[in-house]
Amino acid sequence: MARIKALPTEHSSRYYPGNYFAPMDWEQVFDNTAPVEIELGAGDGSFLLNYAEQYPKLNLLGIERLLGRIRKIDRNAFKANITNLRLLRIEAGYFLEYLPVNHSVQAIHVYFPDPWPKKRHHKNRLINSTFVDQCKRVLTPSGHVYLRTDHVEYFEQIVSVFGDSSDFEHLETPEQLKSIKTDFEAEFNQQGIQTQYATFRVTA
Repeated sequence: MARIKALPTEHSSRYYPGNYFAPMDWEQVFDNTAPVEIELGAGDGSFLLNYAEQYPKLNLLGIERLLGRIRKIDRNAFKANITNLRLLRIEAGYFLEYLPVNHSVQAIHVYFPDPWPKKRHHKNRLINSTFVDQCKRVLTPSGHVYLRTDHVEYFEQIVSVFGDSSDFEHLETPEQLKSIKTDFEAEFNQQGIQTQYATFRVTA
């Protein structure tokens, strides 16, 4: 039987909660008390890895349900000696609902979520009114949600559901954040497909 080669545990960014039904202790996850930011749906990790390198004083958690992607991000984090990153393989909606402690996350990043373009599939979209309520619960006062999509109709829905909440205000996305592109984003921008950006900050 072929042996599966894995990175040594002490070098891995992967995190396994002791309990998938109890809120996570960020100091235990990261071994420090630095501010925590989360990317839901980390994909190939191209944004997350660059962001972690540029902001080493932040604690960053990447959420991704696909094992191959988690492994790729983990390998690249090890090669780049990135130590402020943790990875959790889990479905984004479940994670957001159950695992973060109330008002403990400085920012949530969601880049190019599946648009589920067919109308009958819209119910599967991550971002809806329930998502807005969960972000409000998880974020610190004045915490931010950063979103990107290349799907215009989904972008309109995103702006609408956050606009319906009195708990958030719509802001311009900082240019320094826009400059850190995902590989997916760079490829489609080169084809003339524009990124739609949205940033929302907790107000209440």
